Amino acid sequence: MNTNKTKLIAIFAFLGLMLTSCSDDDNPQPTVDNTITGIASKASDLTLLVKALKKADLATTLQGAGPFTVFAPTDQAFINAGYTASVIDNLPVADIPGLKQILLNHVVSGSVQSTGLTNNSYIKTLAKGTASTTNTLSMYVNTTSGVRLNGVSSVITTTAGSTFDIIATNGVIHKVNAVITLPTIVTHATANSNFSTLAQLLTDQNLIPTLSGTVSSPFTVFAPLNSAFDTATTTLYGGLSSAKKTAVLTYHVVAGANVLSNAIPTTPVTTFESGTFTVSGTVITDEQNRQTNIVLTDVQCANGVIHAVNKVLLPNSVP
Repeated sequence: MNTNKTKLIAIFAFLGLMLTSCSDDDNPQPTVDNTITGIASKASDLTLLVKALKKADLATTLQGAGPFTVFAPTDQAFINAGYTASVIDNLPVADIPGLKQILLNHVVSGSVQSTGLTNNSYIKTLAKGTASTTNTLSMYVNTTSGVRLNGVSSVITTTAGSTFDIIATNGVIHKVNAVITLPTIVTHATANSNFSTLAQLLTDQNLIPTLSGTVSSPFTVFAPLNSAFDTATTTLYGGLSSAKKTAVLTYHVVAGANVLSNAIPTTPVTTFESGTFTVSGTVITDEQNRQTNIVLTDVQCANGVIHAVNKVLLPNSVP
């Protein structure tokens, strides 16, 4: 009798286990999405970023293996840039590729946490401008006071702590307070304080609109660092007429070509000023037979590329 009772209990226990198992199969637990897209989708202040990612068909990309680093503009950043929910929803089909490149300009390959953001450095985003189909755009990082990107957007910190390093399964998110548009030659010249003298001279000679635009672009700019403007050079430049000053500045520019460092010709290079100079390795010889070193290469902009030089180039048109 006890044996039959034991068997009966065992049968009921087995049936109960089977019913529980079937119940679990019928109601599986939802999968938690902790990818970059998944985390952004749960953030109350990143709703417009998620909407824009979906519009540009990038939401699935940022659920992929990666890893990616995303500098994520907040809703207020999108609104400030004119990208309200309504604007994103009703964006014309022709404008979606442009939105996609702007979003990709906030994405870096690899997982770059806050400790990996180095002051006075350039990192590569996944975006492309019109100047090059192969070299993706550069982003300038300044960490002297917080973190600023391209001189226009800051990584957000609060009194409660930093919003650096929001870790996802496929990378990391840093919230930023402004949409980072595709950088032009002028964007990078003004973002990096090592080019502040050049930026001021371009402003004085009304060359900012030219180097911000696409007419005569792409541009290759051999940009003198601040240190290139020593006392003798500054005195010489200061004594020139306005037309001669413009000649000096445009002598540093090649129009109609995005010339990367691995493709600089050994034949004379014709400049925007119309004069020429020659390049051998990293040494430039100008028309006055002065030699200048290229000390930084391939800062990619949407409308051209910058190579930094350590002296000012002088054409023959300048006495």
